[in-house]
Amino acid sequence: METAKDKKILPVIERCAQEEGFAPEELARLVGRGQAVIPQNAHVELKRPMAIGKGLATKVNANIGTSKDHPELEPELKKLDIALKAGAHAVMDLSTGGPIKEIRQAIREACPIPLGTVPIYQAAVETVERRKKSICEMDIDDLFRVIEEQAMEGVDFMTLHCGLTLEAVNRLKAKDRMMGVVSRGGSLILEWMIYNRQENPLYARFEDLLAIAREHEITLSLGDGLRPGCIHDATDGPQVYELIVLGELTLRAWEAGVQVMIEGPGHMSMDQIPANMLLEKRLCHGAPFYVLGPLVTDIAPGYDHITSAIGGAIAAASGADFLCYVTPAEHLKLPSLEDVHEGVIASCIAAHAADIVKGVPGALEKDRRMAEARHKLDWKTQIDLSIDPAKARLYRDEGGAYHGPTCTMCGEYCAIKTFKRAMKKVEDL
Repeated sequence: METAKDKKILPVIERCAQEEGFAPEELARLVGRGQAVIPQNAHVELKRPMAIGKGLATKVNANIGTSKDHPELEPELKKLDIALKAGAHAVMDLSTGGPIKEIRQAIREACPIPLGTVPIYQAAVETVERRKKSICEMDIDDLFRVIEEQAMEGVDFMTLHCGLTLEAVNRLKAKDRMMGVVSRGGSLILEWMIYNRQENPLYARFEDLLAIAREHEITLSLGDGLRPGCIHDATDGPQVYELIVLGELTLRAWEAGVQVMIEGPGHMSMDQIPANMLLEKRLCHGAPFYVLGPLVTDIAPGYDHITSAIGGAIAAASGADFLCYVTPAEHLKLPSLEDVHEGVIASCIAAHAADIVKGVPGALEKDRRMAEARHKLDWKTQIDLSIDPAKARLYRDEGGAYHGPTCTMCGEYCAIKTFKRAMKKVEDL
């Protein structure tokens, strides 16, 4: 960030700018002002770095990671591979089961794109599993040790719930929330704060956090511990108050030369999404916005990749910069390999739909090329251009129409074929 402020063009800025169709000087200006971030740890050189922020293509993150019930590494490496092939721009390791450190190191080694974590997960697991203590007895020095350890290992961005303050807790108590706190990291911090009657250490020791982030070039993803977990709780006082605090912390981070993203909701009806995007951009001074979904209805377990894609498209078209995927398994179980694939594809569709609205260079061109291929009944090109070529090819083959020019939906009554035949007759009129 400081190098960009000095108008010096780093190789990673040049590379990301070329990928975006941006002038390197313009991307450097955005990074220097905090309106864009390039998550890349000082200890790694990513094979596929990327920029997130104003005017850039909307990016997609995929969450992977073990649980206590499924602590094996190998499935998570397969999920990483699937996420990469499906088009994810970043991955977060949310492991809470098995040898967490070794799992993270293996994912880091295999991951060519930015890698994110939520350090409090490891600190909590070590407290409970290794030290046989409760979350309330978590040693804060251990939490900061974990943050620094992950930074030294090459993590590029970290979710840290710094805005969940004691004042936010008081506001939460005064509010009739149906779902309370649904952020896993936020709930861990909340329990520690209430039991110990102390301020959130990530807020109280924010300068220590900045020192670590600055040294290791960590992009802070300031977490939304009070994000709404259902439609009923959306855009309430606690959520907005936390966003105000995150905006204040953003300015402190920028003063220290540390890159920042802001995390956002959550569950939210469609009509509230544009206003929430505007709120974040105003209150957080234009910092990139990283949203989970938003999920636009609560009643679709098994299909929440769809509810989140709807919300994600609206959010990104309204200013969000980074979409965290949601899989069909959300609210139900640890996602499978197929769940990861479907989650990434759904979010990539949402991101592209928003990029058309945003006027991102090259976005509309992709659709123009697809339209040309459809008009020509050029099935090979249609499949090659599709966001999921394997599925498009499968459906085409299942239709049994690969010997003919049309599909099995319309056959001889194909509208395009009929139109072309009709237009030939127009020439004789």
